Amino acid sequence: MTTTPQDGLGSRIATLMLRARADLTELVAIPSVADPRQYPPEECRKAAQWVADAFTEAGLHDVHLARTPDGSDAVIGHRPAPPGAPTVLLYCHYDVQPPLDDDAWTSPPFTLTERDGRWYGRGTADCKGNIVMHLTALRALGDDLPVGIRFVAEGSEEQGTGGLEQYVIAHRDEFAADALLVCDTGNAAVGVGTATTSLRGLVNVVVSVETLAGEVHSGMFGGPAPDALAALIQLLSTLRDPSTGATRVQGLAADGTWQGAGYDEEQFRHDAGVLDGIPLTGEGTVADRLWARPAVTVLGIDCPPVVGSAAAVPPSSRARISLRVPPGVEAADALQALTAHLTRSAPWGVRVAVEPESSGDPFAASTDGPAYRALDDAMRAVYGRPMAFLGQGGSIPLCNVLTDTYPHAEIILMGVEEPRCLIHAPNESVDPGEIQHMAEVEARFLQNFAQLGP
Repeated sequence: MTTTPQDGLGSRIATLMLRARADLTELVAIPSVADPRQYPPEECRKAAQWVADAFTEAGLHDVHLARTPDGSDAVIGHRPAPPGAPTVLLYCHYDVQPPLDDDAWTSPPFTLTERDGRWYGRGTADCKGNIVMHLTALRALGDDLPVGIRFVAEGSEEQGTGGLEQYVIAHRDEFAADALLVCDTGNAAVGVGTATTSLRGLVNVVVSVETLAGEVHSGMFGGPAPDALAALIQLLSTLRDPSTGATRVQGLAADGTWQGAGYDEEQFRHDAGVLDGIPLTGEGTVADRLWARPAVTVLGIDCPPVVGSAAAVPPSSRARISLRVPPGVEAADALQALTAHLTRSAPWGVRVAVEPESSGDPFAASTDGPAYRALDDAMRAVYGRPMAFLGQGGSIPLCNVLTDTYPHAEIILMGVEEPRCLIHAPNESVDPGEIQHMAEVEARFLQNFAQLGP
């Protein structure tokens, strides 16, 4: 079933890499952050239209923008299957995370910049690099595309507002396929072809603390007047074990173990940029902590900044909290546990309110079907080694919707991302070799899978 590497496909993809760089340069230049509080919505619309035009040129039919229930635009297209051939869904998303601190970037976040053999810029890996991967694979196959294609590029994945999930449920015929390539993950390391087989679920909440009708002078009232910011800090500290830093949410188990490939601790320290002398937090192996146990992160706090702060007792404060939960835990149960924990743990009798923001259940893939065999053959042809399987600490709620909506389809998570990409952080980058190699993997997978029939 494997297509031989001597068929010219790899050479065609290598020739297309100059165009891939030009594509990614144009895409990265569009600040498509799907949050109108930070960037104009027109930027997302511009990115969506760019994607629609590019995939139309690459041979897909009826590529159009579809408004989803959260107000974002999904880009949807298709190409009919040849007689007797299966259909494959290609997924990606064109929205990106905000750049965070511009000063932390070595080069401008929305300007693709080559440095030390990597391409830097917001979205180069997550997920505009995967858009370019799809384009390169389709262009390399050209008119010889051996399967039917359904294509969707999401416009609000990073915001977690669920627009595409709701759209899929209402328009299931538009996405029906035999195999679903969800290309928003990546390899264990550069040169190690990998499929992601599990995803942690996600629960985001905003917790607010109120203590006073308004600010009061810290000299005249500080002491007996309850400090809302200090109360919030005390409350947040209850979510971690004081000795190990392990996540502790009452009613939520934190002793799971990961049965797949591990993650070397020193490699993790390097990949995560952990400073020398700083121990890792949590308990168990690195893989246990990443893929089999809950993990809480304080994403942000609303409070007076240091510069410009006054000698006043803060009357209110709030924090945005993210809780990642492993397969086996439902997001609704995790939300209930987190809300109850925060409410019960309110210090000093302060008022605490917990507002749910977004959630998504964990995901575990079944890997014993023909699509995985076709992908393994493609990985072996390109990387010269069997496909690896890893968990992923991130969350993609769409996978659960796809599982429920298309129970007979195989779902594969793959892509150009790898630990050095630093997705969601300043100085995000992609190895262009991974775009080239994973585009070839995708093209070979489509060839291999076509031979299996629908």
